[in-house]
Amino acid sequence: MHKPMSLALFFFAIATILQYPSCHAQNSPQDYVSAHNAARAQVGVGPIAWDEKVANFARNYVNQRVGDCNLVHSTNRPYGENLAKGSGEFTGRAAVDLWVGEKRFYDHSSNSCVGGECRHYTQVVWRNSARVGCARARCNNGWWFISCNYDPPGNYIGQRPY
Repeated sequence: MHKPMSLALFFFAIATILQYPSCHAQNSPQDYVSAHNAARAQVGVGPIAWDEKVANFARNYVNQRVGDCNLVHSTNRPYGENLAKGSGEFTGRAAVDLWVGEKRFYDHSSNSCVGGECRHYTQVVWRNSARVGCARARCNNGWWFISCNYDPPGNYIGQRPY
């Protein structure tokens, strides 16, 4: 008597899970925040928090880029900004990991990038940036465009991120 009910619940659960494709994995606000805070903790910087106002700015901008998917920074922005794009199931977590991967090019003693780009990394760990908001959109070419914005912004010339 309980088998038909259990079987029905099982199939309902499977159907529910299938409605949410894996591309939603690692794209939640908590996924972005956790990835940022892991990098920040490695260098002794306090945590960053999700901010919906900042996320709305990012959402508006990524939606403007779906036509060309070009990594062009937004204009007149009140926030710091990191951009990334990728194919396949390029996730928000993957974008943050890409930026954090620039750590190897950051020389703390000279406060400069050595041998490569590092300014995305320094924005991730910028000690005064307290709020982050990110967004992800699929471009017309099938790639993903991701923006994370930071309040207050970082990367001030002559200042150290931490």
